[in-house]
Amino acid sequence: MVHQPASQALSRFTILDLSRVRAGPTAVRQLADWGADVIKVEMPAALEADGALGAARDTPDFRNLQRNKRSLTLNLKEADGLAILKRLVVDADVVVENYRPDVKARLGVDYDSLLAINPRIILASISGFGQDGPYRERPGFDQIAQGMGGLMSVTGLPGQGPVRVGIPVADLTAGHFCAQAILIALLERETSGRGQWVQTSLLQAQIFMLDFQAARWLVAGEVPQQAGNNHPTMIPTGVFETADGHINVACAGQAIWERFAHAIDAAPLIERPEYLTAPDRSQNRDALNAEIAVLIRGKSSHEWIEHFTREGVPSGEINTIDQVFADPQVKHLGIAQSVESPTAEPVTLVGQPIVMSRTPSELASPAPARGEHSDEILGTLGLSSDEIAELRQRGIV
Repeated sequence: MVHQPASQALSRFTILDLSRVRAGPTAVRQLADWGADVIKVEMPAALEADGALGAARDTPDFRNLQRNKRSLTLNLKEADGLAILKRLVVDADVVVENYRPDVKARLGVDYDSLLAINPRIILASISGFGQDGPYRERPGFDQIAQGMGGLMSVTGLPGQGPVRVGIPVADLTAGHFCAQAILIALLERETSGRGQWVQTSLLQAQIFMLDFQAARWLVAGEVPQQAGNNHPTMIPTGVFETADGHINVACAGQAIWERFAHAIDAAPLIERPEYLTAPDRSQNRDALNAEIAVLIRGKSSHEWIEHFTREGVPSGEINTIDQVFADPQVKHLGIAQSVESPTAEPVTLVGQPIVMSRTPSELASPAPARGEHSDEILGTLGLSSDEIAELRQRGIV
């Protein structure tokens, strides 16, 4: 199958993906979903068990992460495999990798080596903790970055102890920042004509995502603590039990707080000295939440959400994952999309959360079988079918 671009937006770019696990594949998925020709370079099956460095191919995770890409098998431990990779670098735009620094140099996929082959090449590197510094050799893992980056200290109920977030947020955000860096470098290259080395790490991405919690320390000297379902600075904001479940309510600012108090027939709370200002409500949040909880329990979640919406108070359901995709707004947005496969039943995956009026993204092809596109990719380098067969027999492809 020749490259089927998922969009025309990035269809002129070729990406060589040497990455494994999640952060790197997440980055190149962004590019593939917007039309880039992503060539996923993998070891031949005989040399690497399925799922050894990431999700196995028959899992939902792999199918979601690797769609819209092509697969080429190359044994990069052999000189002939590396030689083929370097021939691909000549016409490529980007190489993405998450090797340890010493492995990059040994394989010859460090930036200086690639630059000598193609001055326009962009090398995108993702690591656990950075390309240099005292932790450069440490192996990175999402939960490790969540802990070291402070997220686990502000997640969970007060006094509960460290709690990880339910998604690999450090991996995912590092991947998205890497994709953003690649796009920035591609834009800059239009002016300079030169590639460059772009880097991010799980630790940097996680710290950046602390956002206002980091600013509370850096600017105001406050060390944020666990707040459970309560927002740490906007009160009352959190989870409230209804007659048939739970809802979220978000009172950001004095005006919404007052609208909320009127909506629950508790206007006298507005004038109470202990709830008069945002700092007052913060200091007395437990007592305020207890008073609100008694009132909220009197109606169903649906009744409250409709009522709060009319009154201009932000609120929403707390859905399980199956309920998310059954929600009428989610269905309207069309973010769950099916992709056809010539060899299997259609599979439904999560599409892009971005809408483009002229160059939309689509799920053009399912996750590839290992080496599914090796022959056609090697054919573009001028290799004959006999030469490819000989490489395959030698375990190079």
